[in-house]
Amino acid sequence: MTDQDTAPDDTDDAADKGERIAKVMARAGLCSRRDAERWIAEGRVRVNGKVIDTPATLVTDPTTVVVDGKPLAAPAEPQLWRYHKPPGLVTSHKDDQGRETVFDQLPREIGRVVSVGRLDLNSEGLLLLTNDGGLARELELPSNDWVRTYRVRVFGYVDDEKLAVLQNGITYEGVKYGAINAQIEKKTGRNAWLIVSLSEGKNREIRRVMEYLELQVNRLIRTGYGPFRLDNLQRGDVQLVPRRQMIDQLGGKLDGAGTAIKMTKTGWAKAKAKPNAKPKPRKPRADKARTDKATPGKSHSAKSHTGKPRAAKPSARKPRT
Repeated sequence: MTDQDTAPDDTDDAADKGERIAKVMARAGLCSRRDAERWIAEGRVRVNGKVIDTPATLVTDPTTVVVDGKPLAAPAEPQLWRYHKPPGLVTSHKDDQGRETVFDQLPREIGRVVSVGRLDLNSEGLLLLTNDGGLARELELPSNDWVRTYRVRVFGYVDDEKLAVLQNGITYEGVKYGAINAQIEKKTGRNAWLIVSLSEGKNREIRRVMEYLELQVNRLIRTGYGPFRLDNLQRGDVQLVPRRQMIDQLGGKLDGAGTAIKMTKTGWAKAKAKPNAKPKPRKPRADKARTDKATPGKSHSAKSHTGKPRAAKPSARKPRT
């Protein structure tokens, strides 16, 4: 029996058993999957009136889920925001040290959101936010190979040869870092601005890698995350990504996230071309002016459109004396 023979039955069985509780909570925009697992361990989640103790619990009806005594909200339409994170904010909903977080500064009207990845305390720049935890998880997957782009100011001696070492990846203090593309944007004395691109995104990766090169990072700005750009977004500003742009940029990642998004020909997604559709023939363009065929011995400029001979125009030249 082939995989194709068994696939439909397996899919049906999985649908009947339901989805993992952590995924259901994340999709509802309540929290990330990681937070959901922690809340479950703390005994804050009930299903069918019973406290659960494992995130592997399968749920077929989200209305049976209660978190902190409140029923789980229905999945909201997934949305995505671009946010310019200022330095000095923690990318976390709560901080053990009591420091101010990104979410403390967001406008209340956008509701509960989670971040796609993180930026450390002293870093700034583009941070993607979404109300759909499943979508956030999908966009963070290393398999996406989404390139993160940064402008990095470093102190120390740097040249192209030194940066070229990073292209093949390095190992520093027992941690292996993948390929990084770094180029010099400009130099001012001992300081230099670099353009750094990577797709791995480990914790404090750029700072650690620059430390390996004996360079000290004194400013780090993320300017791009996959297809999304910081552009002219000012510090602290948050901007909703238009629906059509979100569909165009994310494509099948929305399906992979299991969101409740709907795509229609007249809605967000582009209409698909019909198979075997024949192109419509183009109509020949009508000539704006009629061209007459020349006949020997006759001049076309001699007659007007009425057929009468045209009067000769008086010459502007003075007669010779």
